[in-house]
Amino acid sequence: MPGVLTIGEVAERANVATSALRFYERQGLITAARSGGGQRRYHRDVLRRIAFVRAAQRVGLRLEEIRAALATLPESRTPTAADWRRLSRSWRPLLDRRIAELERVRDRLDTCIGCGCLSLRVCRLLNPLDIAAAEGPGPRWLLDEDGEAPLREAGRRGGREVDQ
Repeated sequence: MPGVLTIGEVAERANVATSALRFYERQGLITAARSGGGQRRYHRDVLRRIAFVRAAQRVGLRLEEIRAALATLPESRTPTAADWRRLSRSWRPLLDRRIAELERVRDRLDTCIGCGCLSLRVCRLLNPLDIAAAEGPGPRWLLDEDGEAPLREAGRRGGREVDQ
């Protein structure tokens, strides 16, 4: 049947392990039909979805975010270029936030990040007596309230501006 691929063919073409494909399927990221013998058969459009999943994972997006985005694509037909454009436009703000977060981490990692180690000279100035501990565990001045993503602006600590 043209346009239908076996799990091995998809794995080779997408450069992923067959176990990854089964995982993506269990997670609801891709779907496969079954042959009469119970073997997985994929439509070629699954290659685009896998590429999307891998790119999203590579920039640090969570499976829940990826799943939600893929759920906006039509299931009854192959997604069109317009469908993919709509999805990518909806992700632009999220990706822009991630880029900004990564830049903050890159730019702040060599100074006090509020982790409590107080090993850097600047930590003694910005975080005397580990005042960041009151905000919670971990690198408080790089993480948001959930401890998952960078939040603080460079040069801002504990609700006050600081000079470096």
